[in-house]
Amino acid sequence: MSQVRVLVGTRKGAFVLTADGKRERWDVAGPFFAGWEIYHLKGSPADPQRLYASQTSGWFGQVVQRSDDGGATWEPVGNQFTYDGVPGTHQWYDGTPHPWEFARVWHLEPSPTDPDTVYAGVEDAALFRSTDGGRNWQELAGLRGHGTGPSWQPGAGGMCLHTILFDPRDSARIYVAISAAGAFRSDDTGTTWKPINRGLNSQYIPDPTAEVGHCVHRIALHRSRPDVLFMQKHWDVMRSDDAGESWQEISGNLPTDFGFPIDVHAHEPDTIYVVPIKSDSEHFPLDGKLRVYRSRTGGHEWEALTNGLPQRDCYVNVLRDAMAVDSLDSCGVYFGTTGGQVYASKDAGDNWAPIVRDLPAVLSVEVQTLP
Repeated sequence: MSQVRVLVGTRKGAFVLTADGKRERWDVAGPFFAGWEIYHLKGSPADPQRLYASQTSGWFGQVVQRSDDGGATWEPVGNQFTYDGVPGTHQWYDGTPHPWEFARVWHLEPSPTDPDTVYAGVEDAALFRSTDGGRNWQELAGLRGHGTGPSWQPGAGGMCLHTILFDPRDSARIYVAISAAGAFRSDDTGTTWKPINRGLNSQYIPDPTAEVGHCVHRIALHRSRPDVLFMQKHWDVMRSDDAGESWQEISGNLPTDFGFPIDVHAHEPDTIYVVPIKSDSEHFPLDGKLRVYRSRTGGHEWEALTNGLPQRDCYVNVLRDAMAVDSLDSCGVYFGTTGGQVYASKDAGDNWAPIVRDLPAVLSVEVQTLP
């Protein structure tokens, strides 16, 4: 029988949750790196026992951790981040120049084919790659050197490169998203980049339809249709059918189209999930009801999924990296909250139950389906 491993990063450590394919009884291991912020941890598709974690602290800085035994033990690796010397600045909130800095690793994305190759999205808005299991990192400087970098501004959480997606049909194609700059695509393994934001409309920036400057919260794709992208933006849920060349709004009948995560069903490329919250200033569910919304039509038409979720007095948030899906026949969906709950649905969202309730605030959730 298959096994499921859920990797949870929190404000105060990492947790590894495991169950068999029935997904009924869960074992909880952790906290690993107790007291540290774990922005993200993820397993290698090429070697499920190889895990990477981003461990960060305002006092002690940034550490990348690696496990070769599924999270049982860890070793620190890769604190050698080598910048390619991109000169210049980006804009601060008030439009004044601000030098590029290195603050933390927001997202780690292992290569689909090589467990020793892993990408890191960092703050300030840079993309790095390691080919030796995380020991040494080299910046893919073409991204910040694209020419629009001086006009990028930090979102409320910082100037973070938070999403990295690989095209499963074209190994040279990579998508990234930056808050607040937008989405970008490389067609040559990260050497050169182009903004892919046409069709985005952001009323909170000086030019609402600018080439860059949009606060993209998350993008997602289904491996069977990698040219179809879904986006949760700072207001608006969006879709592209041409690899990001153009975007259309698909918010439809959502009660609010502000949120952070977005994900796609493992076997149904037109089934997508979002978690709407009230507004960009009130980061909690509308009316205190925690609801995941699902569209089975690729957007526009949405249904609220509430069975097993609190429908009163609930004021948690679900952050951009805190939703994931497994690849079992009955697709499982998982998300974590800033209240420390991790919820799971083993029937594609129809019914929910908490795996664990009282963790520190959840920053990220990833899932591995193991043989």
